[in-house]
Amino acid sequence: MKVGIIGASGYGGLELVRLLHNHREVEHIDLYSSSEEGTQFSSKFPHLSKLYDRPLKQIEEVHLKALDVIFASTPAGVTTEIFPPLIGNGPRLIDLAGDFRLKDPDVYAHWYGKSPPPSGAIAESAYGLTEWNRDSIRRAQLIANPGCYPTATLLSLLPLVKERLIDASQLIIDAKSGVSGAGNTPGRMTHFSETNENLSIYKIHEHQHIPEIEQGISLFSNEKVAVTFTTHLIPMTRGIMITSYAPLKSNVTEQHLIECLKEKYAHSPFIRIVTETAKFCTKQVYGSNFCDIHVKVDPRTNRATIVSVIDNVVKGAAGQAIQNMNVQFGLDETTGLTQVPLFI
Repeated sequence: MKVGIIGASGYGGLELVRLLHNHREVEHIDLYSSSEEGTQFSSKFPHLSKLYDRPLKQIEEVHLKALDVIFASTPAGVTTEIFPPLIGNGPRLIDLAGDFRLKDPDVYAHWYGKSPPPSGAIAESAYGLTEWNRDSIRRAQLIANPGCYPTATLLSLLPLVKERLIDASQLIIDAKSGVSGAGNTPGRMTHFSETNENLSIYKIHEHQHIPEIEQGISLFSNEKVAVTFTTHLIPMTRGIMITSYAPLKSNVTEQHLIECLKEKYAHSPFIRIVTETAKFCTKQVYGSNFCDIHVKVDPRTNRATIVSVIDNVVKGAAGQAIQNMNVQFGLDETTGLTQVPLFI
């Protein structure tokens, strides 16, 4: 396959390059930028010297149409302009930004503060939560890759909500992410002096992933909810930990929760249900496409604690995007994604 990456110089784009480089079905990768075209890619990233000694290309529709698949890892709003003319005109499209995730254009405009994509393009898109939407992903020309926080949140909660094992009306979701989730554009929030030796909460009740999580729960479990979702920045490079709290429904036990998760993900190679552990941490999935899930019930409060961890730029971005590409083209889901996690 011939692949294009728009926004190749961002962290998501770089991770796509790393993973696709060893994908057995990928023959050629074109690298595009809307702001740095002509720049020698390896001069920006010396670790890619002799591998990608080529200039970043200008985004031109005629060239894009000749590709088999296009990944876009860009700021919100960019693919609203680029992707609609390409739908059904050649390449499969996988958007790692948030432009096509929300089905209600008014909700998108409110939470993202931008004009929504054309309604026809939104209708054509499939939400790319691979383990829950394979059939739609297989047929779609345009994939809206989920956000990193919604990926870890939905994978851990959806089976339990769908089977009515927990009270989703009282869900409290505590989210923590490494700094790479903010992208590689310098800013005060991610400045070393303000991030190092520090822990901060941000976008309280205002994070744009809140409606995506609520939409995902409604889409896959047919239950409408309003969640309490808070995000925290941790002084580490990669990783997300989601800790969710919910009351149990009547007569539900911890074993019921574990069995539900195991049954749902029995044929999902990247989901690992961890039952016995002295320590549960982001490092156990670092650099990999795994999502690890652990549940524990407090019998004193009859409340479940549901924990999940992912690498935000792999399973939360580039890895899941490639997993979706594999599904689209009828490949084994694990193709190009069998890396062992980096623990040290």
